[in-house]
Amino acid sequence: MKKILMLIMVMMTLLLSACGGSKEEEKSDKLKIGLVLSTGGLGDKSFNDAAYKGLIEAKDKLGVDVKYVEPSNVSEFDVFLREFAEADFDLIIGVGFQMKDPIEKVASEYPNSHFVMIDEPIDMPNVISAAFNEPEGSFMAGALAGMMTKTNTVGFVGGMEVPLIKKFGNGFMAGAKYVNPQIKTFKTYVGGNNPFNDPAKGKEMALSMIDNGADIIYHAAAGSGMGVFEAAKERGVYAIGVDSNQDGVVPGTVLTSMLKNVDKAVFSIIKDTQEKGFTAGELEFNLANGGVGITDLEYTKDQVGEDKIKKLEEIKADIISGKIDVEAEMSKL
Repeated sequence: MKKILMLIMVMMTLLLSACGGSKEEEKSDKLKIGLVLSTGGLGDKSFNDAAYKGLIEAKDKLGVDVKYVEPSNVSEFDVFLREFAEADFDLIIGVGFQMKDPIEKVASEYPNSHFVMIDEPIDMPNVISAAFNEPEGSFMAGALAGMMTKTNTVGFVGGMEVPLIKKFGNGFMAGAKYVNPQIKTFKTYVGGNNPFNDPAKGKEMALSMIDNGADIIYHAAAGSGMGVFEAAKERGVYAIGVDSNQDGVVPGTVLTSMLKNVDKAVFSIIKDTQEKGFTAGELEFNLANGGVGITDLEYTKDQVGEDKIKKLEEIKADIISGKIDVEAEMSKL
């Protein structure tokens, strides 16, 4: 009898051990995704919010485990990237052009970890780069501004005077000049210690442009762009949003937004990694594949009118077909 009881106990122990092992296996099969946001963090109504949206969509639809962090300054980027690598996260995503050097550094330290660089190209065997054709989307926004301006003057407020942000401004001005060759354009950059989260300075710069005749101002300055919206609302002119659909932030004042669909990029990269495994390389999101574009003018469609909307559709088709070479138009500035 004792032998039978002992045998039963041994079998139960083995059964419990096996069950425990299968749970561990199930847990380990679940992808762990880490997201390091850019400075400014959540609430920027721009690329940070968009990246977070894509992360949460992946959690809800794909069942992955997710964690995100909000660095207070750029010096913390590599710290958080390294923490995710040490914790064996399956995919570590960094957002914004300022993340390039930290990702290159940490990716070289952790060659068996997999990283995603949103906004800048990195050629490394353990990095996926998601690049967006900002000039194409900005060209569309500029074309609309060029058709809508009453003062024949438009402006651009960027966060920092760096190559990536210049792409937004130059694409915008090229689009405006394509439809309105005589248009006058202004551009300026917030700069300082907090270029992407200084709405007071963004407002100050926008007001200066308005005082000099600008009646449509496009921003690529994340949180600083909220100040551009405030200035436009106060003075009764238009602003143009960026990255996410910001039309509803100040309905009727925000003419449109240049969409940079970071959320779709984040979700699709996570989905592909889950289904096919990690594959390094550069992905481009452009006008043709819906990676960039402008909004459907939910609050301003009547003001824009059918003729201008039709013209925008023609311009979009010409960019996609190659009839309009955005880079060539930018070179004319």
